[in-house]
Amino acid sequence: MDNHTPEQRRKNMQAVKNKDSKIEVILRKELWARGLRYRKNAKNIFGSPDIVFVGKKVAVFCDSEFWHGYDWEHKKEEIKSRREFWIPKIERNMQRDREVNEKLTDDGWTVLRFWGKDIKKTPGRCADIIEKAVKRDMPTYKSIDLFAGIGGIRMGFDNAFGENIKTVFVCEWDENAQKTYKANFTDDFEIAGDITQIEEKDVPSFDICLAGFPCQAFSLAGQRKGFDDNYKGLCRGTLFMDVARICEYHKPKVIFCENVKGLVIHDKGRTFKIIKKTFEDLGYQVFTEVLNSKNFGVPQNRERIYLVAFRNDIAPENFVFPKATDDTKRLKDIMEEDAVPAKYYLSETYLQTLKDHKARHAAKGNGFGYEIRAWDDIAGAIVCGGMGRERNLVIDDRQTDLTPTTHIKGEINKESVRKMTPREWARLQGFPDSFKLPLADVHLYKQFGNSVTVNVIEAIAKEIRRVLNG
Repeated sequence: MDNHTPEQRRKNMQAVKNKDSKIEVILRKELWARGLRYRKNAKNIFGSPDIVFVGKKVAVFCDSEFWHGYDWEHKKEEIKSRREFWIPKIERNMQRDREVNEKLTDDGWTVLRFWGKDIKKTPGRCADIIEKAVKRDMPTYKSIDLFAGIGGIRMGFDNAFGENIKTVFVCEWDENAQKTYKANFTDDFEIAGDITQIEEKDVPSFDICLAGFPCQAFSLAGQRKGFDDNYKGLCRGTLFMDVARICEYHKPKVIFCENVKGLVIHDKGRTFKIIKKTFEDLGYQVFTEVLNSKNFGVPQNRERIYLVAFRNDIAPENFVFPKATDDTKRLKDIMEEDAVPAKYYLSETYLQTLKDHKARHAAKGNGFGYEIRAWDDIAGAIVCGGMGRERNLVIDDRQTDLTPTTHIKGEINKESVRKMTPREWARLQGFPDSFKLPLADVHLYKQFGNSVTVNVIEAIAKEIRRVLNG
């Protein structure tokens, strides 16, 4: 029954005509979280759909039950006042909706309509239907994973592309990293070892090259030849050369690389110039950006440089790297749920050694040394060795049994100072808790310190996917 006053009905009608209704916002947020990018309230398209995927010709309408005639044969009987106005009004809306559907369908569009109550109750299910329609004709891109480590870059791209990416080749020389990789990814081929021993023709054809290559030997090579030579003159003897020669042979659509921020200033900037010029000479448009992991949903201050190279024939005029998505996370968000074993707590002897070491450097005016992080703070960049763990110590008094379980000098410290666990390091890098940790801690610390932040990779990969899918 319509119990609203005429003034209330007038305001309701105005609200329906306006864009950004509550149900539209709910559905758009769900789609955005899945990496689906759209236009909203497209007035230049017949019917002005609420959400539009132009390249895929998918038009989405979010319909209010009252104004669009939900269960009309029954609901119209509930209207008791001003029936002569409301019934023709709503039936005109319904006829208009049918005309819009027919017109768009005739023009090759997929039209999807959702009732507001369904969007509010099951936004995920509505988004599933839209995602299926948007992705059904998307191509599947083949990728290769060079210097794969434990698969962080691959995981980011898998998250972003979903079923529309398939890894066809993996190369990683470290046997322990291979073990962790195999425990978490299922492929129908073996992981290749030394990339320098692999011929280009033996690598399957691919569309996307993923490469977190090490930085080495550029300086010596560059001094021999200078800036103007291509990779064959400048970079022979470096692992970057292997990325270049494989991509020169296969000419993929996209090359994605991650490296330390210092690459930009390595050898007075010459190394980075060599890398960019090499890809440009191979026929690619190169885009780079330094991003910090702390801005992408993990509490870690980790700056890295990311390079995206598009083949010239598909390259956009400009590639926009993702902006910060979430800078609110703190160490308490990645903390182990239960008290951690005593083996992660420092001995009194070792803790005193760290204090003495820091004091000696402080006396010289240096800032080196261990660091205890507060749970409402963020971590420093985790690294594979050296002071990597000691620069990210925490205080955790939940463990009451501090009986040593490993060979240590002295007793466990009374200040409750401990290292973070490998699982906490995994979370710092954006790896889900479903990621298996099959090896001893010493290997896992090295692997996560060497790895990438999955969240950042995923955010960039979503932007790459937007370009590839038009």
